[in-house]
Amino acid sequence: MPTPTNTLIGLGSQNASINVYIENRPPLPEYESLNSFKPLNPHDISTIATLTGNHWRKIFNVYAKLVHELHSKNYNTWQTLRDDYLLQENSDQRLIFSKLTVDEISPSSPTYQSKNIHIVMGKTYAKKLGVDTSCYWLSESFAINEAKKLIVCPYFDYRQLSNIKITQLVQLIKQLQKDDLKN
Repeated sequence: MPTPTNTLIGLGSQNASINVYIENRPPLPEYESLNSFKPLNPHDISTIATLTGNHWRKIFNVYAKLVHELHSKNYNTWQTLRDDYLLQENSDQRLIFSKLTVDEISPSSPTYQSKNIHIVMGKTYAKKLGVDTSCYWLSESFAINEAKKLIVCPYFDYRQLSNIKITQLVQLIKQLQKDDLKN
């Protein structure tokens, strides 16, 4: 059964403001057949990482480091954040498997929410989606479209999105959040 185009598929909180788009899914039947949003439960991240290997462990670890740096007062360590909060029901994050279109994040779209920040993981994926051309490239690693609150960043991997680049991404997110407060 085809999924309606306006139905988001992914992991995390349905009402999250931090939306990260990824091209692939965990290679487990439960996630490969997912056709809606699923909040993770405690230990799901550990289970996915154990069953699928280092690739998904890195993605979750980098995502947790990003959120921790954004909201470091809420958790003592990024590991605690990853295990107790990341992509769960009441978190403020989503990992989206659905393809992003620039029209969906346009203020004229019926599904547009001004608080939402959209992060496309990887320049190659951004090019496949066609969203890279709507962005201003700040560097080889980062592009931004402030009007659409869209950021293209390196893939969530330690080598591609290092701690220094996580800090740069946090600064871009905070810039978009600050711009939202002005409007």
